[in-house]
Amino acid sequence: MAPARTISSASHPVLSTRALSRATLERQLLLRRSGLSAEAAVTHLLGLQAQNVKPPYFQLAARLEGFVPDDLSGLMAARRVARLVTLRSTIHTHTADDCLTLRPLVQAARDRELRSFRDRLTGVDLDRLAALVRELVEERPRPLKELREALAKEWPEAEPFALGVAGRCLVPLVQTTPRGLWGRAGQVTLTTAEHWFGRPAEPAPAPDGTVLRYLAAFGPASVKDMQVWSGLTRLREAFERLRPRLLTFQDESGTELFDLPEAPRPAEDTPALPRFLPEYDNLLLSHADRSRVVPPAYRGRAVRGNQPFRTFLVDGFLAGIWQLTEAGGRGERGGRVTLTVEAFGGLTPGQRAEVAEEGERVLAVMGTGGPYDIRFGSFSGPRG
Repeated sequence: MAPARTISSASHPVLSTRALSRATLERQLLLRRSGLSAEAAVTHLLGLQAQNVKPPYFQLAARLEGFVPDDLSGLMAARRVARLVTLRSTIHTHTADDCLTLRPLVQAARDRELRSFRDRLTGVDLDRLAALVRELVEERPRPLKELREALAKEWPEAEPFALGVAGRCLVPLVQTTPRGLWGRAGQVTLTTAEHWFGRPAEPAPAPDGTVLRYLAAFGPASVKDMQVWSGLTRLREAFERLRPRLLTFQDESGTELFDLPEAPRPAEDTPALPRFLPEYDNLLLSHADRSRVVPPAYRGRAVRGNQPFRTFLVDGFLAGIWQLTEAGGRGERGGRVTLTVEAFGGLTPGQRAEVAEEGERVLAVMGTGGPYDIRFGSFSGPRG
């Protein structure tokens, strides 16, 4: 991964942390809610991180005016968006077009991941494995366990888990519905992106176009920021090719940042109302330096091990965590629901009122139904 480039402030304007906060929130549709459709928003954001089913819905609820969960479920059922492993080796919800273009772009990262499992794939011909995976899942969508078992019959000396990873790295596998639909249960079953969408994948594109899209959604940003977001390395060449078309700034630590000339960069004192974000929100995971959103004092507080909490923003910065619980259980439907807000620091009376108002909106939009309570507490540290 290329090191961040430190430059002199004599030739590059400095963007303060608050200025970066406002610019990124605006690009992420979080400074003010957007009237974009769900499909247009997924396109603009280059996908939504989606290890779990619910986070993409909460991501759009925080960003779009008038969003309801059926907006995204309908796109999934119509095969206009789908879930597959792309950026950072994690599952994302992408439009059909991005499933068929972004995945080839990040194939180098999948190849790198595969190399780390190569010693567990004794005797495996990777070309044969890719062909067999494609044949099996295009015959009918298959659960990962079933796919591993079929591959293990062909290569009994290889580790079954590694066979599954290899199949996922070599072949773009989407999770078929009903998995991912709001309010619907379903195990993960897999088929190829080409089979699911009924058209071939595109050849791997040059990264330049995706650099421009990344800046539109996450900028201003450094080369290292985009490398962290994408999981790719050696992107400096693409930024250098694009340099004549871009503006350059630096952050308060002197790191060079690139941006689109026409992109919005609101004043740093632009108001930013509270927003409730799910675990795995794009905003918190797409920069090498996350101080534009995460105050240094709160770094690491929103994660326990590998499991992040749902978070909320106040004044554009990470301010605490939240959870929904149902009376008598841990669900979020049917009974009396409690929204518990735990702030990392103190909230003013005005901020508490704004957070409560946003919490009520989340409960209404996400259709929990029935009576609810909103409770405030102090963050008590990592859960055991």
